[in-house]
Amino acid sequence: MSRIFRGIIMGAPGSGKGTIAARIIKHFNVKHVSSGDLLRAYMQEASNWGTKARAYVESGQLVPDDMMVEMMEKALLSVGHGSWLLDGFPRTRWQAEVLLSKHNVNGVINLVVPYEVILDRVKGRWIHEPSGRVYNMDFNAPKVPGLDDVTGEALVQRVDDRPETVRRRLEIYSSMTKPILELCDQAGILNNFYGSKTDGIWPNVLNYLKEQMVPSVEL
Repeated sequence: MSRIFRGIIMGAPGSGKGTIAARIIKHFNVKHVSSGDLLRAYMQEASNWGTKARAYVESGQLVPDDMMVEMMEKALLSVGHGSWLLDGFPRTRWQAEVLLSKHNVNGVINLVVPYEVILDRVKGRWIHEPSGRVYNMDFNAPKVPGLDDVTGEALVQRVDDRPETVRRRLEIYSSMTKPILELCDQAGILNNFYGSKTDGIWPNVLNYLKEQMVPSVEL
């Protein structure tokens, strides 16, 4: 019988976080709770909450902490007593403090990839804009070059994947996540996984999770 695992996955843009998260979901009975997916779903609605969120996002601002916490709490309530993996949340120390005060988080999976490696990776990154699905020609290529695996729609390369823009985003990510990682380290739940390739990091993540819970399918 599987044990309950409630965790957070973190990693800089281009670190392979999406790929690792997908592998975790495939192999373990864990609900993937992505703040990005939730935000996109809400913004497509005509609700008051979704309209407010869209206004922040379209103006280039972060959705306020209290709104993000409210959104994530609703999502976790729907998961119930099962296992979950948070992706994209918390984004601030305050969000992390609220999360840890309300939930028993078993572990944080933090992917640590050299920034120069990430800068090289983004050159081959393509996305499906409507869904936010990300592909990389080097390690997570689409089944059909240039097309989304799910919808078959065309993939695009973002303008902000330029090296100078990516470097700035990495600096911002580092600044924003440092307080969160410090808090999680103090709580004894931070687990750093180092590497330059996703396939090299994954076995260590897998071994860690095997110790935490029983896999739902044969590995």
